[in-house]
Amino acid sequence: MSPLKFIGGKFILTVESLSAMLDTLRGQGFILAGPQIQNEAVTLGEIDGIGDLPQGYNDSQRPAHYELHRSDTPAFFNYVVGPQSWKKFLYPPAQDLIHARQSRSGWKAEALEQLIPAYAFIGIRPCEIYALQALDKALAEGVYAEASYSARREKLFILAVNCSSPGGNCFCTSMNSGPKAKSGFDLALTELQLEGRHYFLVETGSKAGIELVKALELPLAGQGDNDLVDRIMQSAEKSIGKKIELPGLKEKLFTQMESPHWPEIAQKCLTCGNCTMVCPTCFCSTIQDTTNLFGSEAVRTRKWDSCFTMDYSYIHGGSIRYSASARYRNWATHKFSTWVDQFGVYGCVGCGRCITWCPAGIDITEEVKAVCQI
Repeated sequence: MSPLKFIGGKFILTVESLSAMLDTLRGQGFILAGPQIQNEAVTLGEIDGIGDLPQGYNDSQRPAHYELHRSDTPAFFNYVVGPQSWKKFLYPPAQDLIHARQSRSGWKAEALEQLIPAYAFIGIRPCEIYALQALDKALAEGVYAEASYSARREKLFILAVNCSSPGGNCFCTSMNSGPKAKSGFDLALTELQLEGRHYFLVETGSKAGIELVKALELPLAGQGDNDLVDRIMQSAEKSIGKKIELPGLKEKLFTQMESPHWPEIAQKCLTCGNCTMVCPTCFCSTIQDTTNLFGSEAVRTRKWDSCFTMDYSYIHGGSIRYSASARYRNWATHKFSTWVDQFGVYGCVGCGRCITWCPAGIDITEEVKAVCQI
């Protein structure tokens, strides 16, 4: 059977063909969202084409450290992940919900019509696809599904990139979320550089992906190309140094709610909320009402919030989680225990962002081991 008739077919994509692929997606009405260099970091935003991609850059990451470097290779995707996650396109950091105006007859409130853009994610990593699947459980399923998120998600085209050079804080292998994409994509690229040749192997993951490959008339990948990708992925997997042992972890955390190590973590934790802001799966939010200076108009806005703030767990009489220890414990146990009870999956994908962007350098993999004494 022709590879163009089934998902999982593998083809060769040149740099020129990648440019044509992005142009084709734009022509189909997609807004291209992808990585770019901004403020000395790889950030995510709307792009026009391959000229906006961070070609010739890589990064180094360790606890509380991120540094971008110029590379001696022309690779487009030789970095890991930056401080922003793709959820911001599907679940915006601030979204107006209701607008109310006062007139002589009283107040009139109306729900704001939500514009639903069709995004094509260019360069999303396997762990971040896993994060979207975890967010789907929280925001697109069940009684309290988020309509705007669901609508954006349904229109999404995913052009993934496999990780050939994982970072120092990555532990995706522990979470079974990388470094190679297994599902959840329309197309998945592996960037290859061999004997002066710069190209990609592209794997189809959906009907939409197959149609795009057909439109570009891409040639079939050879066995040598497939073998090269396998070797690169095996090497990438072996290079990941951080680990977290999942078997029994959910139950162990439940038995350690009063562990003396939680207060020890709190001595370092600034409760700044950085870990939750950069996390690709955190979805806590708050509602904020504002008025104009005359008090004649009001807007209700949903904004990202963090379980590390005192106000987040505030009810009449005070905050439920008044200590830094309680707030860190809530966050960590949610990621590795209660998320499983709620949604059937873990709330962590092993991207390592929380380690990189914690100003105190707190390493969730080491802290969980210490709490559970494993």
